[in-house]
Amino acid sequence: MAVSNESLVNFIREHKDNVYRLAFSYVKNKEDALDITQDSIQKALINIHTLKTINALKSWFYRIVINTSLDFLRKQQRVQVMDDQLLEFHSPQTEDQYTNLDLERALDDLPHAYRTIIILRYFEDLKIDEIAETLDENINTIKTRLYRGLQELRVTMSDEDLMEVE
Repeated sequence: MAVSNESLVNFIREHKDNVYRLAFSYVKNKEDALDITQDSIQKALINIHTLKTINALKSWFYRIVINTSLDFLRKQQRVQVMDDQLLEFHSPQTEDQYTNLDLERALDDLPHAYRTIIILRYFEDLKIDEIAETLDENINTIKTRLYRGLQELRVTMSDEDLMEVE
């Protein structure tokens, strides 16, 4: 039995801030993130019949948001700089704010494969198996990319700390 539109709408209502934040983490622009969120919802509503179980809804929808974000970036082929005020203004007022700009910049410098996994794991609080399902990858691949991404993040953050001391 396929998942209903009502289930999808309820899911989106409950997770709208997380979905927006995930799109924003890619495009760094309020309007573009809203467009991506809207496009993702439309794609999900059109394709809801393909989803077989409600348990896969979160990973399925996050995958749509990620793909829509990456498609947008490929089409735009532009880099946008985010300043402190813009980041604070658009971050939801919850405990999971993206307030560390050094971390944000370091995340932006990571390859998409690493950045996506780190964002899903630590900012969206998905489990490793949920990330694997979302990205349609092997669990061991996700673990490896998470480890390598964190290693690169540590090196980048350490280099930035050293530059500030000098």
